[in-house]
Amino acid sequence: MAPIPLDDTPPDTPAVTDDLMAFLGSFRSLAQLAERAQGAGTGVRLGTIVADFLGGAIADMAIVSEEVPSHRYADWDKALGMLAEQDADGRELGVSGGEMRFHHSLSDFLGDQATHFTVGQVDYISVPIGPDERRRAIGHGIRLYRYRDAAVGVLQRQANRRYGQEYGTIEVIAPDRELAAALVEEARELATEHSVLRGQVVTFDETGFGAESGGMAFLPRPEVTAEQVVLPASSLERIERHVTGVAEHAEVLRRHGQHLKRGLLLYGPPGTGKTHTVRHLMHRNPGHTVVVLTGMGLRFVSTAAAIARALQPAIVVLEDVDLIAEDRSMGQGANPLLFEILDAMDGLDADADVTFLLTTNRVETLERALVQRPGRVDLAVEIPLPDAAGRLQLLRLYAGDVAYSPEALVAAAQRTEGVTASFTKELMRRAVLEAAVAGAEPGDDHLRAALDGLLGDREATTRALLGHAGAGPLGFGNGAG
Repeated sequence: MAPIPLDDTPPDTPAVTDDLMAFLGSFRSLAQLAERAQGAGTGVRLGTIVADFLGGAIADMAIVSEEVPSHRYADWDKALGMLAEQDADGRELGVSGGEMRFHHSLSDFLGDQATHFTVGQVDYISVPIGPDERRRAIGHGIRLYRYRDAAVGVLQRQANRRYGQEYGTIEVIAPDRELAAALVEEARELATEHSVLRGQVVTFDETGFGAESGGMAFLPRPEVTAEQVVLPASSLERIERHVTGVAEHAEVLRRHGQHLKRGLLLYGPPGTGKTHTVRHLMHRNPGHTVVVLTGMGLRFVSTAAAIARALQPAIVVLEDVDLIAEDRSMGQGANPLLFEILDAMDGLDADADVTFLLTTNRVETLERALVQRPGRVDLAVEIPLPDAAGRLQLLRLYAGDVAYSPEALVAAAQRTEGVTASFTKELMRRAVLEAAVAGAEPGDDHLRAALDGLLGDREATTRALLGHAGAGPLGFGNGAG
């Protein structure tokens, strides 16, 4: 009977020699080199590649993370890209693993037990950075590069509501926590300094249409010159001085200890040109970051104030603010958004070059705490119904390239006492439509016919909607033409 071995080694196993150990060592090195060379090849464990690049065990590394709002994701991608570009030998890796990768952190991807997370393709996304411009950003992937002479890894992952992730994530892995934190802090500063929002006009819109980023949409900056704003000369001068004048002399004001933060209220009947005046201020101040909030978008006022603080000089536009800032003494109780607006206006430092620009059709209903406390609204300007000279100027403005006679325009101005700019704009549109229906070029007769129609009894409600002092509430006034 053959003797039983004292160990588990099969009888035919060759003896372990120095040559065999050297061969096995070489084979292991060859396998590691092949793994590094494949990089993005399939089946390569992600943790192995990252640990090899970092030059140490993953368990010995520190990880610092940062949550990023969706509307700032492009800023952070830009900042992290700027840091990575300093290392010409840096690289980008993707993470395979299907939907599981959206539920795990960087440490989960790189741990010794995470054999199912292998190197894959980087997920890239297209994010808006302007009204007509987009940026290719890393939606899910890892950058490996050297930062301050040390190897680091940076995971970027965009927000994904499908998986309950309302914020994007940045995770930095480095040999020590101080280095990782320093990278995050420098990226934060670069993201603000080079923000794609700086000098842009943006609004918050979650309709799903247009170039949106986390509910934020970019708007073209309006081209409305002073000549296109029909206001009393003194009114426009006061408005521009309050917004533009303060910005132009900001350093002088700061040097003498004067505050820069300011509030401007434009009030008047609907259709008189409040929004048009706001659009002119956007045009007049091309270097200002502008955040426009209207309707349900007013609930983003805290975010808007934070953007304005970081990217000043800035303007925060709150249109139709009476919708949420109605006087509490009227028995309706305070809208919670009112307090958010008050907190946003009070939260900015006095030397912040930020204008809160409010519009309302019903100034008499506004909450007194909003308009009577110093530092919130310090200038209120009425946008009135245009006088005869103003109506004539509006008619000429909205006539476009149609050559109406001066006599016809003067006559129309005399017949339209009490109308708004909106009424005048619709009048000129209808005049062109009258001509189009008749198959003719627009002329004086078409202007006269369009005005007759708008001033007729059947258009009483239309006049009220467009703005006419004699139309009465909803057009149920005297109905006189």
